[in-house]
Amino acid sequence: MSTPSGFDELIHPATRLSVVALLAAAEWADFPFLRDSLSLSDSALSKQLSTLEEAGYLEIRKEGGGRKRRTKVRLTSLGRTAFEGHVAALRAIVEGAGPAAAPAAAGPETAAATASDTHQRQDHAKAGR
Repeated sequence: MSTPSGFDELIHPATRLSVVALLAAAEWADFPFLRDSLSLSDSALSKQLSTLEEAGYLEIRKEGGGRKRRTKVRLTSLGRTAFEGHVAALRAIVEGAGPAAAPAAAGPETAAATASDTHQRQDHAKAGR
């Protein structure tokens, strides 16, 4: 299976994907909000933000000075487009791996095993809530 169009290797790592997903739901976000929401250290978040900023996906604005200095972050239009493309690519991957993608020639045993696997995954998902 080839990688779908829009899949973004830069956004894909879990931490960066979480950062971008959180920012996609906001106009601007304060650094402490991001850090606390994602349970990251200051240095870990700073590193991820720098990587995304260098790619043109984020705008970082520092306001005030001294102890009152605040860092605010937002997605750029390029970042939002990249995120939306990546989400679409992930959906295409997931949809391609679903039961509808199973070979049509599969016999009843395969269909029963697939149904059993699906129920087990659902049970695991419920238990994780």
